[in-house]
Amino acid sequence: MATRPSQTDAPAPTDYRRGTRARHERLLALVRAGSTGVDELATALQISRSTVRRDLAHLNTTGDITRTYGGASSAPPFRERELSDRVTVEHAAKVAIAARAVELVPPGATIFLDAGSTCGEVARQLWHTEGLTVVTRSLDSALYLASAPGVDVVVTGGRVARTSHGLVGPLADLALGRYMVDIAFLGVDAVDPIDGVGEPTLSEAQVKDTAARRARRVVVLADASKLARGAVPAWAPLPHGWTLITNEVDDDILDRYRSEGVAVISVKVGAEPR
Repeated sequence: MATRPSQTDAPAPTDYRRGTRARHERLLALVRAGSTGVDELATALQISRSTVRRDLAHLNTTGDITRTYGGASSAPPFRERELSDRVTVEHAAKVAIAARAVELVPPGATIFLDAGSTCGEVARQLWHTEGLTVVTRSLDSALYLASAPGVDVVVTGGRVARTSHGLVGPLADLALGRYMVDIAFLGVDAVDPIDGVGEPTLSEAQVKDTAARRARRVVVLADASKLARGAVPAWAPLPHGWTLITNEVDDDILDRYRSEGVAVISVKVGAEPR
C-alpha cells in the first residue's frame, strides 16, 4: 500500500515562490533577448505553454512586458501623448464613458474634474447642467465651462503640465485640500485594481491622490486600452470602493477589479451602458 508523503517531503511555500520568481526572471530575459512566441518560450524553459501564457499575463500586469498575439514583447519606456493627439484616440469610447459619468452627477453637486481627453468630453456634456460647481485642474475644461450659464468653475492653480494642460504642484494640492467634493472624476494613463491610477510623473499622480482623498466618491474614466499597466512609472492609490467606467466588456479583465471591491460600469460603444 502506497504511503502518502509527509508534510516534510513537500516543498515549502517559499520554495514555490522562489521558483516562480526565478522562472519569471528567465522568461523576461528571453523576451528581452528577442524570444517572443509562446511555443519558443515553452521549449526554451521546458515548461508547458499554459504556464508560459500565465507567466506572460503576470509580467504584462506588472508592466515588464507587453502581451501580443501569440506571445509578448518588451515593454517600451512610457511616453505620454500630447493632448491634441489623445483627443482623437478611442473617441467614440470616450464619448460613451463621459455620457455615463454625467449620469452620476447629482443636482447641485460639487465635483472635481481631472485633466485629459476623456474628462474634457465630460466637460462638454456638462455644459447645460444647472447649479453645478466644477473644481478642475484642466485649463481646457475650465475655459470651455467658463461660459456655461449654470456652472460655477474653480481652477486649482499650479504649474501647467505641457502634455495634459493640467495643473500640478503644491498650489494645486493646496486648493484641492480646501474642498470636499461629491465626486472626483479622474482620467488616467493606466489603471490597476490594486495600485490605483498610473501617470507619467509623480506630480501628476500626487494631484490625483489629493483629489481622491477629498472626494466622497471616486470615479475613474478609462477606455479599454488603459486597463493594461504598460510602463507607466508613477502611481496614486485609490480609496476602497472606487468606481471604474470603461468600454471594456471582457469579464475576465473586469473581474480583477470587482474582486478588489471596485464598482465596475461597462459601457458598450453605441449602446446603452450596463
